[in-house]
Amino acid sequence: MYISELGDLWHRARREPATVHLDSAAASRSSIETIDAVTAHLWREAERGSYVAEDQVSELLLRCRRDITSLIGRGDDELYFRESARSALRALLTGWQLPLSASVWVGTNEFGPNLDEFERRGYVVRTMPTVDTGGHIDTDALQNMLQFEQPDFIHVCHIGAHSATVQPVARVVELAREAGVPVVVDMAQTLGHLDCVIDADVVYGTSRKWLAGPRGVGFVAVRDDSKLSVNLQSSDAYIAGRLGLGVSLQEYHTLGAGRVQKELARIGRVTRERLTGVGSWEVVESVDEPCATTTLAPPPGWDATDVEAAAARLLSNGILLTCAHPWRAPLATEQSVLRVSPHLDVSYGQLDNLAAALRELSY
Repeated sequence: MYISELGDLWHRARREPATVHLDSAAASRSSIETIDAVTAHLWREAERGSYVAEDQVSELLLRCRRDITSLIGRGDDELYFRESARSALRALLTGWQLPLSASVWVGTNEFGPNLDEFERRGYVVRTMPTVDTGGHIDTDALQNMLQFEQPDFIHVCHIGAHSATVQPVARVVELAREAGVPVVVDMAQTLGHLDCVIDADVVYGTSRKWLAGPRGVGFVAVRDDSKLSVNLQSSDAYIAGRLGLGVSLQEYHTLGAGRVQKELARIGRVTRERLTGVGSWEVVESVDEPCATTTLAPPPGWDATDVEAAAARLLSNGILLTCAHPWRAPLATEQSVLRVSPHLDVSYGQLDNLAAALRELSY
């Protein structure tokens, strides 16, 4: 029995998986129609020439652009396609005329590779204060900080790659705007997952996670009235992938963005309730965290190798999830965890099977 009312629709639109797929935070399973759209365009390019084929699908590409901008509350001319979220950030930082030793404030859940990009450019990174052990940004403390000091920009991972902490990005953006500080939001883990109409100066994300689009398609959107003036469009384009993303977006909008987001939050709650107290594993997030992802801290005494071996053991038993090592959030933790990120077609039985497998791993 599916947890979500949308589970059967989501499942029937896809090929039967070879595993229990609980890894949407890495990459979701694309629908049959999405895969068909990608394949059909690759044949179209082979038959007619790549640029001719691109011209022939221009209306579909425009619709894809509009469907993304409707999810993030931006204008069509503010969106640029990139190959991935990280490619989007790199292009932004390369083109942005920031001062030497620019300062950036981040949350403790900041993605490790993003920090690498900042370090490579000599930025001074400062961590914003948190209000709890989950790492949620303390917006009252941030408001006070901004009265006395302003960084060159604030960068926020809406949800990080190591835990399921949902940051209060709307409030962060509001406070930063009052102080004249630009905000960049990494929504790689939230597009299609949470409400992403966020009035930040820059937002960027990817196709392959909660929207279940193809790999190799990302985007960045820059507010027209921001102080940024950079060309962020890729010099080449994975047109077949963008068409596939367009189909995924149409499917998503057909189900209803608000309804999908509500159901994913419900799935997260049910997952955490089912896995709390299983063996010696500890659910990291509050049961009320409004997202579908759950992370599990290992039994006492386990190290990174043990957690990695546990993920491999689960995969050998037909359950796919992620072993999330500390490099994903080096400012927050030194502990490896198991990340469970089911999509709409997860069933109660699959969570029960995961719980049983975790109990076995604990002994």
